[in-house]
Amino acid sequence: MTLVKIKAKDGSPVEFIQKDPKQGGMKDVYFAPDRSYVVAFFRKKLDVTGLERMEKLVGQYRKGIFEQTGGDYWKNLYCWPEKIVEHNGLTGIVVPTYQSHFFFGQSTSLAGGEKEGKWFASPKNFNRFVPAEEKGDLFKYFQICLKLARAVRRLHAAGLAHSDLSYKNCLVDPAGGNACIIDIDGLVVPGLFPPDVVGTPDFIAPEVVATLRLPMKNPDGTLNTNRKLPCRATDQHALSVLIYMYLFHRHPLRGPKVHHEDAETQELLEMGEKALFIEHPTDTTNFPKKFSERDTRDCMPWLDPVKLPYKMYGPLLKKLFEQAFIDGLHDPSRRPTADEWEDALVRTADMIQPCPNKSCVKKWFIFDNTAKPKCPYCGTAYTGVLPVLDFYSVRRQGESYRPDNHRLMVFNGQSLSQWHVDRTIFPNEKLTPEQRKRVGYFQFHNGKWFLVNETLPGMKNITTDKPIPIKGNVELTEGLQLLLSPEATGRVVNVKIVNG
Repeated sequence: MTLVKIKAKDGSPVEFIQKDPKQGGMKDVYFAPDRSYVVAFFRKKLDVTGLERMEKLVGQYRKGIFEQTGGDYWKNLYCWPEKIVEHNGLTGIVVPTYQSHFFFGQSTSLAGGEKEGKWFASPKNFNRFVPAEEKGDLFKYFQICLKLARAVRRLHAAGLAHSDLSYKNCLVDPAGGNACIIDIDGLVVPGLFPPDVVGTPDFIAPEVVATLRLPMKNPDGTLNTNRKLPCRATDQHALSVLIYMYLFHRHPLRGPKVHHEDAETQELLEMGEKALFIEHPTDTTNFPKKFSERDTRDCMPWLDPVKLPYKMYGPLLKKLFEQAFIDGLHDPSRRPTADEWEDALVRTADMIQPCPNKSCVKKWFIFDNTAKPKCPYCGTAYTGVLPVLDFYSVRRQGESYRPDNHRLMVFNGQSLSQWHVDRTIFPNEKLTPEQRKRVGYFQFHNGKWFLVNETLPGMKNITTDKPIPIKGNVELTEGLQLLLSPEATGRVVNVKIVNG
């Protein structure tokens, strides 16, 4: 074991232990003595473009994300290169070590291993190998998907593309609802830094797969524009696949349809030119209908779209899954953006309900807007009275209140937040500490539901024309209307009661 001491290009000291490097696809990785960071050396000498990319990564691009408003938020969502080093003729980057919650605990057969998304996206891995304490629940998977959408949205807003989003390059922690994008050093900048890789199988966009066999250049040396390469549009496809796989534990395109007897050609067609959503509403030729004994034993219920259809998470996500895997599958311009996923995930998460069955594998389910809601995972029906709050707001001065296409499901201890009160506030990295505090909560007491006002000075019961003072409460009944804030951007709530 050799301790190597060198200086980074910015002059700061860097140390690493030169022993048994962890090998990735392009780099050899060594730990610092205190394991707070790693030094990853590229095995091949970087060309001028590669060196310039690294310089911008640790400089301009890093500052543009981490030194802006809300910059601290991104430190947990990216494992971003911080310095460049040179040693023995090789170029390397200094990167923070993954946070401890992205490694499996010592009490499992996966002890010490990285929590690559493959353990949680595959039905067999999820059922057979992931220990119960690491499986997480539906609410945590929504948090994971939301954080990935935010991270991709921020990259795209900066004019960057990851180019290789996959469950290998996205670490997840379902137990804590955490996510982190890694392997940032391959970022693509259109017209400046081309992609180094085409992506990871399962996540490569169909147009890239379909043109893999085309040459990169024409006979005259010009770029072949028919050869499609990773970009923001391909990130959008990969993000959609990740979200689908984390919510359903199955792949949206891998179904039973056979296109060719040759395995390699089958793969190119299935993921490329002939790619077809397994849950396509009119073309059912790729719909899983028969399951082997092994599938039934290892992969259920996740492989069965009849039991767990893509529509089960409500109209907002249903629309985006259709945009991603029907409308935009072969038309990149129609794919949902990371912003659209972020918005839909936030609003859908507000429709979540705890499952009454304590042994349910997912613990939560999304309200299906029926009179008798039940958990789709374990079949347990909700019993009792369930309040549903629909939000309304004014878009322009002088107009009447209009529906916001946003609702909040109530459960005991559920919070009312600033972004529910004010339509101009959205829960993202720009929230101030004050905006993160809850402003009220819901409580079930003596068979009745109440909203307790904690901090809203202008809350009012419109139905009775009486104010609801701070520390006061109001019973939630059918047809009740509440003014949450008298401000121009404040919302009105209409209460509906579902009797389970």
